[in-house]
Amino acid sequence: MTDTSPVFSPSRTATGTLVFISGQLPVDVDGTVPPDIAAQTKLVLDNIETKLDEHGLDWTAVVKLTYFLRDIDDLEAVREILRSVLPQPRPAASLVEVSNLVNPHCKLEIDAIAQANAA
Repeated sequence: MTDTSPVFSPSRTATGTLVFISGQLPVDVDGTVPPDIAAQTKLVLDNIETKLDEHGLDWTAVVKLTYFLRDIDDLEAVREILRSVLPQPRPAASLVEVSNLVNPHCKLEIDAIAQANAA
């Protein structure tokens, strides 16, 4: 059965110290950008998870995500991956369709806000 639940919460409360993770692009350590949206989404989420880990946090601490997507038609593929990663309650989210990103091979960028005392 296909999960059609929202990949965001309409609102989230956060108190205490917040960690702001700048927009993460789907660029690997060697500068490689995967060709498809699914692989790019997974890489961006891996990059965010690395930043969370640097602060001793995990996905449960994330209270807000902002997605910058070059092609809105890619949204369902992105949502499918997000559903497999994001725990409940899911973070609040904003989606912005953009004409381009810093690297023209990138199809999306995601930034995050996490609550340091949540995990």
